Amino acid sequence: MSARKVARQAPVLAGLHRVADGLLLALGGSMIGLSVLTLHWQAAWTKSFQQLEASQTLEHRLQESTSQLEQHHLAMARRPGRLVPTTIKNLIHLPPVPETAIEVSQMASVQAVAPSAERIIPLIRPGY
Repeated sequence: MSARKVARQAPVLAGLHRVADGLLLALGGSMIGLSVLTLHWQAAWTKSFQQLEASQTLEHRLQESTSQLEQHHLAMARRPGRLVPTTIKNLIHLPPVPETAIEVSQMASVQAVAPSAERIIPLIRPGY
């Protein structure tokens, strides 16, 4: 039996067959599209996760460095004999620095490191 002969004998069945063929093609195309999107999202997630791990490693290193500096400071404070003794004669009294000079010097030092310092300075918080 040919497709034309079936279409003449049962036009409703032939129409349903064409609709089913179209739906199967559309379903196959959508499955391919979703597979491509899934692979893309998985690759993007993997890249983001690697960046997260790298930032966590850097944060951990920073905490270790801070801890070592604090331990060194505490060790030096416990052994005052290793610190240089000072006298009143050796002290130098400096006038306080105006607030605007501090802000200008901070801006200049940050601009030397990053050209877009205007966006960075509000994000920097004192202390840790």
